[in-house]
Amino acid sequence: MAPVELPITGVLDELVRTLSEHGSTVLVAPPGTGKTTLVPLALEGRVVVAEPRRIAARAAAARMASLLGEPVGRTVGYAVRGDRRTSKDTRIEVVTSGLLVRRLQHDPELAGVGTVLLDECHERHLDADLLLALLLDAREVLRPDLRLLATSATVAADRLASLLGDAPVLRVEARTHPVDVAHVPALRTERLEAQVARAVRRALSEGDGDVLAFLPGVAEIRRCAALLADADVDVVPLHGRLASATQDAALRPGSRRRVVLATSIAESSLTVPGVRAVVDSGLSRVPRVDHRRGLAGLATVRVSAAVADQRAGRAGREAPGRVYRCWPEHEHSTLPRYPEPEIRTSDLTRLALELACWGTPSGEGLGWWDAPPPGALEVAHTTLRALGALDDRGITDRGRKMADLGLHPRLARALLDGARLVGPRTAAEVVVLLDNDRAADGVELDAARADPREVRRLAALVEGRERPSPDARALVVALAHPERLARRRSPGSSLYLMAGGTAAELPHGALSDAEWLAVAAADREPGRAHGRIRLAARASEELARQAAPALLTEEDDVRWDGDVVAERRVRLGAITLSAKPLRTPEATRAALLAGLRAEGTGLLGWDQDGLRTRERVAFLHRVLGAPWPEPDDGALIAVVDLGGARRRADLAKISGEKVVRLLLPWPAAARFDELAPDRLQVPSGSRIRVDYSGHDPVLAVKVQEVFGWTATPRVADGRVPVVLHLLSPAGRPTAVTGDLASFWRTGYPQVRSELRGRYPKHRWPEDPLTAPPARR
Repeated sequence: MAPVELPITGVLDELVRTLSEHGSTVLVAPPGTGKTTLVPLALEGRVVVAEPRRIAARAAAARMASLLGEPVGRTVGYAVRGDRRTSKDTRIEVVTSGLLVRRLQHDPELAGVGTVLLDECHERHLDADLLLALLLDAREVLRPDLRLLATSATVAADRLASLLGDAPVLRVEARTHPVDVAHVPALRTERLEAQVARAVRRALSEGDGDVLAFLPGVAEIRRCAALLADADVDVVPLHGRLASATQDAALRPGSRRRVVLATSIAESSLTVPGVRAVVDSGLSRVPRVDHRRGLAGLATVRVSAAVADQRAGRAGREAPGRVYRCWPEHEHSTLPRYPEPEIRTSDLTRLALELACWGTPSGEGLGWWDAPPPGALEVAHTTLRALGALDDRGITDRGRKMADLGLHPRLARALLDGARLVGPRTAAEVVVLLDNDRAADGVELDAARADPREVRRLAALVEGRERPSPDARALVVALAHPERLARRRSPGSSLYLMAGGTAAELPHGALSDAEWLAVAAADREPGRAHGRIRLAARASEELARQAAPALLTEEDDVRWDGDVVAERRVRLGAITLSAKPLRTPEATRAALLAGLRAEGTGLLGWDQDGLRTRERVAFLHRVLGAPWPEPDDGALIAVVDLGGARRRADLAKISGEKVVRLLLPWPAAARFDELAPDRLQVPSGSRIRVDYSGHDPVLAVKVQEVFGWTATPRVADGRVPVVLHLLSPAGRPTAVTGDLASFWRTGYPQVRSELRGRYPKHRWPEDPLTAPPARR
């Protein structure tokens, strides 16, 4: 092996000794120290290195092989999904975390492996967290001699060491050069890619060497590259969707000065040579799932302070460097300390399938860095049951086949069933596009082209024969995401309602005339009311019924929506396929009662007599209690006779007073008019209505009509005095009293003195107790 002096070199002997003595070790070393390439070469026996990304696995294997002066595949090899270069002589194999999880499922003992090196644990990818939990379980039960070495680029290693059985922690400091920090905040209304391009031009003008710029995703990289097209440099993209050869080329020095536009894959596990300046957009794209809307995908988030430091460190690997941060300096202190672990925010369906294969569907009993959130795990189990991967006894044979495909369970289902329905090649083409849904340039799936090599690989894994049809691609999409079958909300609208209940908007284009869509990819930006369709295929109702029979329901929709709604509806999830009137008396009655409960008994026909009757019953309930009922809406609805009512207007024809009288208890009802009389006869002979609308019954009567009335009238078997509102000849209140005798003694003289001059034609006797009453 060629001599290489890197910071890790001085601790290799101690590391090998510590790992041999304890069986577990945590190595904390920042990028550029040589932990990924020199440590595996120093370890004894067969070594498996787990990397979070395919590009990192290939790059690490290539670097180690070059140090040995050998081709990849001899002493050092790699295996990633769809690509493997190993031989019988391979001692060190670099794999992705997800691939090692699959290998562990089939060979829990990892026969012949002496050490597993878990690289870049600090990135907290979902597969890596799962792999750590399964390795710890396998070691405890089957392989106590298996050595585990976990590496991290950040100092937060205490929890990791605890999981590994209080493993010793070795730390290596990087020999980095000083890095000057400059902040380049966005100008007003400036787009991100324009801001990054401006910072890149500044970096090119202020120093030499290559520039490494971090952007959140492929679309931003493309737009930024277009803005830099006139620069006298080679603009090189670097992201996970590029072909392997293109990715590898980006990791080799160029013949001219370069600007490398990269996603987060260049943060820690890759070395980009020649870099003297870093431009950091401050953003990254991470997996997120919106359980409420049923949308899973990638969300753009601010990077953590730890990630920002790692990115900046890229500029000082080989010489003094510069970092240009695309955010104001005062915002740096508000960055989160570390990245959010994917297990807390991602779709857990694939993890749940792996746990079921392991025999622990809930994940209980495993050693987790962070345990899967129970709610998200239950959602995942529901999805797996719908896909046929789980049943009441656990994982099914179909579930194991899906897991062996190494795809997300939804895509595995689409490949297995799609191969049978439309053919292996067509199904594989669509699955490849779904697995990399941001690779398409437009919205129309039929215009997108999949990686032919990956298509051939997947097609070889399943059986079936090709059955060409215009909607074959849409059918495969619908098999993967039946809840994303969508129908236009209204003629000419760009809004579609998905079967899962989420509304999503279709950009104008080739699919704008489609009534039905099979949505391959959709997301929702923060603050937007609707989702956004990014990739879709033209579908039909017939296809929707074929692809998603489990979502089909027939139900009687009986409700009140301002009027009676009684329909028999056929639905595909949230989408109504048909609605026919339901004319059964039971359905109509149920809807009318729902309307009364929602809007109140004011919908009934109420005249003044009816309202007064209701007030009189309420008065008796308040004063006497049982058996007199409270005539509230609930009580009235319980006894209302709807008769032949069929709609809202018919309710107004039902007498509210008759409904109230249905509440009257028997035989007490015979005394209703006696206990709460509607009218009282006064000394003048007039029968005047009593007002029961307030707390006390009120009788409004002119003073002259009650001359000679000595005792206050009472109701409710004499328990409640009636409050008299005594009126002037013009009908205006002059006095209020509940004690008529006291009024004649003390109140009347004052009223008489005030009003006899104003109303001289009316009688105002000095002694009202002996004066005859008069109506006029």
